[in-house]
Amino acid sequence: MTNIKVRFAPSPTGHMHIGNTRTALFNWLWAKKMGGEFMLRIDDTDFARSKKEYEDSMRESLKWLGLTWSSEARQSARFERYKEITEKLMKEGRIYACYETPEELEFKRKRALSKGLPPIYDRQALSYTKEDIAAFEKEGRKPHYRFKLNAGEIKWNDAVRGEVKYDAANLSDPIIIREDGSYLYHLPSVIDDSDFGITHILRGEDHVTNTASQIQMFEAIGGFVPTFAHLPLLTGKEGKLSKRLGSLGVRELRAEGVENMAICSYLAKLGTSEDIRSFYSLDELAETLDFSKIGHAQPKFDVDDLKHFNIKHIHTMPFSNVKDRVSVDETFWNKVKANLEKVEDINVWARICNDEITPIIENKALTDMAADLLENKAFDDETFSAWMNAVKEKSGLKGKDLFHPIRMALTGEASGPELKTLLPLIGYEKAYQRLKGQKA
Repeated sequence: MTNIKVRFAPSPTGHMHIGNTRTALFNWLWAKKMGGEFMLRIDDTDFARSKKEYEDSMRESLKWLGLTWSSEARQSARFERYKEITEKLMKEGRIYACYETPEELEFKRKRALSKGLPPIYDRQALSYTKEDIAAFEKEGRKPHYRFKLNAGEIKWNDAVRGEVKYDAANLSDPIIIREDGSYLYHLPSVIDDSDFGITHILRGEDHVTNTASQIQMFEAIGGFVPTFAHLPLLTGKEGKLSKRLGSLGVRELRAEGVENMAICSYLAKLGTSEDIRSFYSLDELAETLDFSKIGHAQPKFDVDDLKHFNIKHIHTMPFSNVKDRVSVDETFWNKVKANLEKVEDINVWARICNDEITPIIENKALTDMAADLLENKAFDDETFSAWMNAVKEKSGLKGKDLFHPIRMALTGEASGPELKTLLPLIGYEKAYQRLKGQKA
């Protein structure tokens, strides 16, 4: 059996957004499930837009999500290899020079459309004479280069979409080198995937047409043709990818308290036939990956839905997942977690329960009475109800008039976990002193 190897190949031209996070996740999960390798490839051939700060940010986001890699490469270090393959394909007639300007190409495209024809390149460049080329160069034109597609059907069995077919006659020969000599995505990606032994390419469905062209490129360089899986693209709840969603990234979600495994759990099941539920380890999540359960419709991503899911995710989170991040023990965590919106909020309640606070006394007569009725003993889950019944009976108060002054005295906060949960954590001594208006 071939060793499974996948890659995530971001361009460091911006921070990691939710779309490419999903692509990275599916690649990592597939490698994990199949006992394969996950490679990071930095596609940094766009020198004008690529920035180290974006690459650093992407690496940090991947590590925080738990999507670690076993090897890496960067395209900017491989130009000699690309040149070697390009020259070979030029000699074989699979890459050819074109001299049309962007305006001329746009005119051809519109003319084809007006005739009801597919807007594909007419291969006029293949009929240039030496005189034509000399004239172009005298004008100062520089060529761009295209990969020549062979006639015939291009087909593959897509792990998500099933059988996909294209007639090469309906595809334009893709431009692979710009006028300035820089490479577009197509050929370098194929060379890398071939050289690094990539067996499976998991990416968005916006690459489906690219795949048809790239299959012929794999064949032309004598490479192994990987298995492809094209994931439906995320849309917003309005039915299109909004600018807000397109720019929403891991950094922003992390800063807002969204948990890494909440993001991974949500994205892995969004748009599948399975329920979105919490997973607390990537290994466990990987075991559930099944391409046959991925729907063909574009899944609707709702950031508010993710944040709501994150809260539920925290409410059932095991202590083992947070023990290195919080200042409480397992008992405290399990008692209070169901009231949290962010994991870090537990530290606020730890301070309130364990450290000295200044109580807020709204009804001194009530809180003095409550202090006197509080039994000096170890508290349990039943202590609060019995105590409140006694205070209620003696004071004649109920509802907000009863509970709010006691909450403010015990915690100094108008809202939060229920007092029956907090009281055993605060303990008798601190509770008595706070009810009496003393710092404790």
